Amino acid sequence: MARVFDIIEHPNVAREELSYREPQGGSGDFRIGSQLIVRENQAAVFVRDGKALDTFRAGRHTITTANIPLLVDLVGKAFSGNTPFKAEVYFINTADFPAVGWGTTQPLALETPGKGLGWLLLQGHGVMDVKIADPQRFATQYGIGKAVVRLSDIKDRLLTMVLGEVQDIIATHAPGDYMGLNRLMGEIEAAALAQLRAKFDLVGLLLKAFEIKQLTPSTTSAEDLRNMGLLDIATYQQLQAADALRDAARNEGGGAAGTGVGLGAGVGLGQMMAGMFSQQQQQPAQPAQPQQPAPSSARSNPTTPAEIRSLLDNLDMRLANGEISEKAYDRLYEKWQARLEEAGG
Repeated sequence: MARVFDIIEHPNVAREELSYREPQGGSGDFRIGSQLIVRENQAAVFVRDGKALDTFRAGRHTITTANIPLLVDLVGKAFSGNTPFKAEVYFINTADFPAVGWGTTQPLALETPGKGLGWLLLQGHGVMDVKIADPQRFATQYGIGKAVVRLSDIKDRLLTMVLGEVQDIIATHAPGDYMGLNRLMGEIEAAALAQLRAKFDLVGLLLKAFEIKQLTPSTTSAEDLRNMGLLDIATYQQLQAADALRDAARNEGGGAAGTGVGLGAGVGLGQMMAGMFSQQQQQPAQPAQPQQPAPSSARSNPTTPAEIRSLLDNLDMRLANGEISEKAYDRLYEKWQARLEEAGG
């Protein structure tokens, strides 16, 4: 004979537990007059045939036909005395879950027109405070049919929502440079909180707070950008040719080492280098010429506004490629920005 539950409760809530089914094996037999004990930071949702029906908040409840009207209507009004009825009860944890960590599983893309490869890939992480605000909606979305649901079981879904919204905000509102993005971090957090609250509400969750700890540039290659669909084939092939020329120039005794072409060039100059490589293949060899002084824009002490702006762009690229630290970047940027203002730029 099936066990009839006269007392329905779930006193021992495990860490990170969101939903717990009673009985664990599936539908159980309950009777009118049974005692339902719902503790603080809990809600109990009655479910029959996969449908969430009546919900109870904290307190001690005696089950009557009056307080489970939806269940009575579904089963029929044939209850008499202690006649058992089949149902499942899901105990939903409504406590706060503070400082839930999130992080990028794949880079976020920041468009940087005219700088480097035109895109910067970012890694980031942060925390958020969440809780279940609508137990019946949460049970419908995640709980029904599962013996236990833990935070780790739904974290991938939450992460997908978070990263999708943050990427959309960066694409829509962020400026085309890394330092400008950092200056807008407060606005980005506020926009993400507002937009994510609506999405979390759809699954019965309340997003109480959202924080981005840091967005840092990662090494960005043409291969990465192509894999993310950010580079067309023609541009990718040009950059591949430029990389080959650069690598040859860096190798001791390489064919391009004596020409002075490509030495110290960053991957952001790929298209220009590819063009130079093509010209070298098409033109006859010329007698070696005495080395000419480097153009003023490449000197260590630029003076004109155009030269200083070129140096600042180069600093952005070096920071993005990890060649200099953010502290060094800030110091140099401040110095040359002041020079640019003095030069009337």
